[in-house]
Amino acid sequence: MTRIFGTDGVRGLAGRDLTAELALRLGAAAARVVRDDLHSSGASGASGGAGGRRPLAVVGRDTRVSGHFLEAARVAGLTSAGVDVVLLGVIPTPGVAYLTAYLDADLGAVISASHNPMPDNGIKFLARGGLKLDDAHEARIEAALADDDWERPTGAAVGRVRTDLDGEAALDAYARHLVTTLDGDRALAGLRVVLDCAHGAASVVGPRVLEAAGAEVVCIGDGPDGLNINDGVGSTHLEPLRAAVLEHGADVGIAVDGDADRCLAIDHTGADVDGDQIMAVLALALKARGALVDDTLVATVMSNQGLVNALRGAAIRVERAAVGDRYVLERMAAGGYTLGGEQSGHVILAEHATTGDGLLTALHLLQQVATSGTPLAELAGVVQRLPQVLVNVGGVDRSRCDDAELQAAVAEAEAELGEAGRVLLRPSGTEPLVRVMVEAGTAEQAEGVAQRLADVVRARLSL
Repeated sequence: MTRIFGTDGVRGLAGRDLTAELALRLGAAAARVVRDDLHSSGASGASGGAGGRRPLAVVGRDTRVSGHFLEAARVAGLTSAGVDVVLLGVIPTPGVAYLTAYLDADLGAVISASHNPMPDNGIKFLARGGLKLDDAHEARIEAALADDDWERPTGAAVGRVRTDLDGEAALDAYARHLVTTLDGDRALAGLRVVLDCAHGAASVVGPRVLEAAGAEVVCIGDGPDGLNINDGVGSTHLEPLRAAVLEHGADVGIAVDGDADRCLAIDHTGADVDGDQIMAVLALALKARGALVDDTLVATVMSNQGLVNALRGAAIRVERAAVGDRYVLERMAAGGYTLGGEQSGHVILAEHATTGDGLLTALHLLQQVATSGTPLAELAGVVQRLPQVLVNVGGVDRSRCDDAELQAAVAEAEAELGEAGRVLLRPSGTEPLVRVMVEAGTAEQAEGVAQRLADVVRARLSL
């Protein structure tokens, strides 16, 4: 069977790639895996045995119109296989993660395609405790999906849709959690903040949280209609936020994406503040209060060398993981580290969350601005980004990146750049292309080296 899980669940064009039928079958397959785990531990009566309990799943979604039919299908699959469900409604992905742990649920389920365009949608699962599902459990779900010969629950053994926690109460619980992670009440008092909700899952809870923390909030991208999520707004389209920050004389602009698991910012001058700069500000703050475990930040291979250079001066080490927040999380878990993330704005504050959380990141970034009395432009300016050029070379065999002549060209480029630059050759995980990334002291040098290496990739790896 072809693997259907990508690096962040199952995604595709809703109604064509991601159908109601697939959503139903995925729900039932995930339910069977959870029931088997509980049954083997002796904790579940989901198969009809006495004295146990049915497993519990929580289900949340973003604002895409396709989320309605996918939610219904997902719930049908879960309950038909003997799992009880709590419907959270529209809520950020990290809110589902928090409530999975808060409600002691056996499974979390998210219907969202994050920053993708509206026609796409996605399905992903969270394990007990709100952690991302590991590869082994995804493989078991795929195996269950392919096996239609299983005993379906009947009668009292089928699952229920519980009504003891509605969507509004769920949002309140998640919002309270976020605000209590700050140092005292109204920690953001005195700040004027523009928040771009991407017409997505943060449209209600985002302004509620920032206002509860004391900020004066101006909202844009907070009118979801099911069709406009990520449409010219949010963390992938910063121009509207920049304009609003300058128009309203705001201290900071915050942009999240459709499911609010990432955060980027605009400073008061209108300049972008990316995930690398946000991580630097937070790493320095955590180190100052002795909360940065082993004085280590986990970033990815795509983070700018300027981040490493900036933190080296503060005796903070940067560990690099593969691209994808799941790999950052794995490295953080292995080392017990408290902070990690990606240049794209996925930032994980392990003291308070099990996954990237755009609103949590925003709160703690804004708290540094408020408590230090220092503009974000100055705080973020600690990172002097090296010019970075990324070239995608298509129509090549990405499995042959170990080609001797290509590696010799890479080594020659690295020698030319020395400690002032960096080369990264990264095969795509889904397409026949290789990404060539070069950082250098000047934009001209970065462009020249990147194009030279791209030519070698084409020559050596063409299909």
